[in-house]
Amino acid sequence: MQLKNGAGLNSEASSRTSQCGVSLKKTEESMKRKVILYLGVSLDGYLADADGGVDWLEVYHPGGAEDDEYRAFFEGVDTILMGMKTYLQIVTELSPNNWPYRKKKSVVFTHRKMHSTEFVEFVSGDAADFVSQLRKQQGKDIWVCGGAELVSQLIQADAIDVYDITILPVLLGSGIPLFRQGNPLTELRLEQLKACGSSIRAIYTRRR
Repeated sequence: MQLKNGAGLNSEASSRTSQCGVSLKKTEESMKRKVILYLGVSLDGYLADADGGVDWLEVYHPGGAEDDEYRAFFEGVDTILMGMKTYLQIVTELSPNNWPYRKKKSVVFTHRKMHSTEFVEFVSGDAADFVSQLRKQQGKDIWVCGGAELVSQLIQADAIDVYDITILPVLLGSGIPLFRQGNPLTELRLEQLKACGSSIRAIYTRRR
């Protein structure tokens, strides 16, 4: 199967794909804010290694065209959702001196008592209920960037519209899986499959 630029997909899927993202028909449904799970995983399905590390993401990051795709995706969202572990990893390891999403609304779900900052809102309530309220507000799409616990909560609530997953060419063997056991049956439709260097970007939408 040809992977680049959606070649090899059926005509229905191909007609809805674009060069670097999902471009669905302009129906009333497609104009609503979408909740998009956008992240990279190992070939065997792990978000992080056994110690929670993600250094391997940089090692296998192809750069070039993928950077352009990330910028295009990033421009299309205005809200970023994450769990506490993802937040702590960003502020202690990945970008300790500079919050990387200053121009976006960042929401961190946590059971801890935390004070919101200029750039980050901490939410202790139910993630699915919060997302439901976000959908009713005007704005761009909503990015779910991790971690596994938040992803599982949103899957169980059927709150994710688009699964935009980049599969990196590495087998970790163990670690933190993206999808936990016990999630409900969730049927998806393939919208785009594309080679990005040695990685594969697969974009699925929820069948409803």
